Amino acid sequence: MAHEATERKVLHFNCVGIGVGPANLSLASLLHGDSRLSSLFLERKAAFGWHEGQQIPGASLQVSLFKDLVTLADPTNPFSFLAYLHDQGKIYHFLNAQFDALPRQEFRNYMRWASERNADIAFGEEVRSVGFDTEFVVRTDRRTVRADNIAVGVGTRPWLPPQADPGAAGQFHVNEFAVRAGGLGGKRVCVVGGGQSGAEAVLDLISRTGAELPRRISWVSRRANFFPIDDSPFTNDFYMPCHAEHFFRLDRAAREAFNRRHVLSSDGISGDTLRAIYQRLYVLRFVEGARDVFALHPNRSVEGLTGTDGHGWEISLEHNDQPGLQEAIDADVVVWATGFRPAGLDFLAPIADRLEREGDELRVDESYAVRWDGPADRNIFVQNATRGQRGLADPNLSLNAWRSQRIADRLRGTRSDEQLPSFIEWSAKPSATAGSTWER
Repeated sequence: MAHEATERKVLHFNCVGIGVGPANLSLASLLHGDSRLSSLFLERKAAFGWHEGQQIPGASLQVSLFKDLVTLADPTNPFSFLAYLHDQGKIYHFLNAQFDALPRQEFRNYMRWASERNADIAFGEEVRSVGFDTEFVVRTDRRTVRADNIAVGVGTRPWLPPQADPGAAGQFHVNEFAVRAGGLGGKRVCVVGGGQSGAEAVLDLISRTGAELPRRISWVSRRANFFPIDDSPFTNDFYMPCHAEHFFRLDRAAREAFNRRHVLSSDGISGDTLRAIYQRLYVLRFVEGARDVFALHPNRSVEGLTGTDGHGWEISLEHNDQPGLQEAIDADVVVWATGFRPAGLDFLAPIADRLEREGDELRVDESYAVRWDGPADRNIFVQNATRGQRGLADPNLSLNAWRSQRIADRLRGTRSDEQLPSFIEWSAKPSATAGSTWER
């Protein structure tokens, strides 16, 4: 009887969110205050954080400020970026600042503000396992709660190539740049990776002066050049809900080919960053006469790395257009700007064999609910973990609010009105007369 009494005290929610990054914070913001749904969002970190190690001064957001937690789904929501500015008393100052791009630190501050105002979020609580009987049983390091649905939004983790030595003091992922890139004056530094993160690290390093300037900054990228992000109007239509729906209906081979072909629409370098780098290189070489302080190596792959802390590293490169020709770079410090991969979902182990998969991803339906053998009214939603099924926009902020709205609609049993579709007809529409000549 005592056991039964304890079980009855276990809290029950319509939705329990696991992880509170931008994705689940968006969902928590859209669900907040809804008396029809009870929700709880759990985050192991003690407070909200967003790529804290990459909050380099001067770094800016690559998307519009309207692509915040809620605005593109519900512009009246009290957790919008404009509501944040107004609440902080700085909305006029923001307008007068005339930012070309929103400072990334400010967007982090906005999301932290939203997380602190939402009583449905619990920080400092780690989910250990998710089981299922007639509903989901979520066990944390503090308690057990039960839920009709769960929303997984644990984000990504830094990825290092096999050549890297994560235990070396002289090597680190760019995700730690803000805390580990000090004291590099007079040293040889190699940044590996030609995306925005690598570019921001390079810009920070070459912008240092005096004793803080490294001896040499080398920049290596597999791409044929240091390419800009494609932020043109028609390309940005890839980041509209109607294209996400079109992409979802394609076969797997077509989706994979699309993501490879259009990666620069998501993972290119902002034009302002490229311009700032080029201008600084000009000043270093032609104004200050520092001819040997930088070296740019695009179109190369890192084939190997040897060395030790204290003695430096030799990085072996192969030119993609000249295979067989080996190059080498000497460095005291290697910064790996090699991207991120979805974080592990070990807490789903108790039900893992019941979930369908597509390659490395959990297979989802049109509402981002995992296909599984459980009841249709018990859902496992996944956010920011279905790039192969939902396209380049999935890990991007562009459709964050729309995806959360789609999940919220499923929880509520409703369907929100969609915005007008793209000017572009993404999907083929066969003629009504197709095949009629044969019938005649």
